[in-house]
Amino acid sequence: MNEINRLINECGLSKVNVAKYLGVSRQMLYNYLGFKSLDELPKDKLNKLLSLFGVEKESELKKIKVDKTFIEQIETKLDNDDNILNKDLNNLSGLNKKEQALLSDIIGLLKEKLEDDKENGYNTLKYLFYFLQTMDQLEELKYFLAYMAKSNCLVDPLEYIYNEDKQYTFEGILYSAMNLYSNGRASRSKVIETHKMFEQEIASKKEEKLGRTQELNSFKTQALNELGYTSINESNAKEVFEKIAEIMSRKF
Repeated sequence: MNEINRLINECGLSKVNVAKYLGVSRQMLYNYLGFKSLDELPKDKLNKLLSLFGVEKESELKKIKVDKTFIEQIETKLDNDDNILNKDLNNLSGLNKKEQALLSDIIGLLKEKLEDDKENGYNTLKYLFYFLQTMDQLEELKYFLAYMAKSNCLVDPLEYIYNEDKQYTFEGILYSAMNLYSNGRASRSKVIETHKMFEQEIASKKEEKLGRTQELNSFKTQALNELGYTSINESNAKEVFEKIAEIMSRKF
């Protein structure tokens, strides 16, 4: 699955859209991407994934070089598959009028950014997408959004809708850092060591994430063996996940 993961990441594809393209839940897609081999995939899902990337055999995936044209081709396939985007935008039954209006404004603004900035617009919004994906894992990201709204006079500086003490502290620290940067008192030469520490921390996180993935794969393999299955599919997913949870509880 390494090549599939590589292509999804290099193309900056939304896993939500890829999951919908395959006709599975996002959690099921994450499970698929954690497989060691494409052979573990249900045959129909494997064929659809290969079709998405325009190949017939797994061996051809390694030859794919991702460029702007290739990304556009993939995104066209995703967009045209049952008109995913339109279906999502039209399915707003779970949102009230205020939430629908906010979502409409956001979509309009994002579209405008993409149209006006052909050079960096796509990558900027891709970073924004990653930001939103990780926001539930790091509460400080919400504090950062609040700080930016306050610093641009869009909301009251004394508004605290999250944890007031933590938000207040974070805003004070960020204000000092932003002033240091804006006033020219920081430079690349002055932060070399700090940035090296940052790079090392990222490398450590990647290694830790890889370790967790390998451990989860081990749990999955054990669960499949104990249940007598060879792979996870829609019909046995719930049973397999429950068995994985049981195995993890036995270990810890």
